[in-house]
Amino acid sequence: MPIINKFIEVETSQGINIYNITDKIQNLIASTSIKNGQVLVFSRHTTTALAINEYEVRLLEDVKVFLRKLAPESDRYLHNDLHLRDVPPDEPMNAHSHLMAMMLSTSEVIPIIEGKLGLGTYQSVLFFELDGPRKRTIFCQLSGDENELI
Repeated sequence: MPIINKFIEVETSQGINIYNITDKIQNLIASTSIKNGQVLVFSRHTTTALAINEYEVRLLEDVKVFLRKLAPESDRYLHNDLHLRDVPPDEPMNAHSHLMAMMLSTSEVIPIIEGKLGLGTYQSVLFFELDGPRKRTIFCQLSGDENELI
């Protein structure tokens, strides 16, 4: 059973943004010989997250509003006391972004069936930028069988 490691790069916009990375993952699968198995999708950053849900504009706006209510940027956070920490000079005050990320997930495991993501009708793989703009890297580990199902 092969195990293949791949990366997806995403250039994000400012603030909170949600990106549909389903096609990028599907393209990774298509570039391999794996027909049936699974793909682990893992966010490599502490202020990003992943989820499987519907990619619908009004729902995405609802999610952004919900996250901002959950951890308002204007609240007082100890992590933002930059003068009390050893940080680089360009360190942002981003405690709210860390807290939002902790309420979501850093990874998803998705089945691969006949060379395709085994998602439901309205499901997409969503990547959450909570502290942009940044260049982000998403790790994907594909594993499985190279044979078709019988």
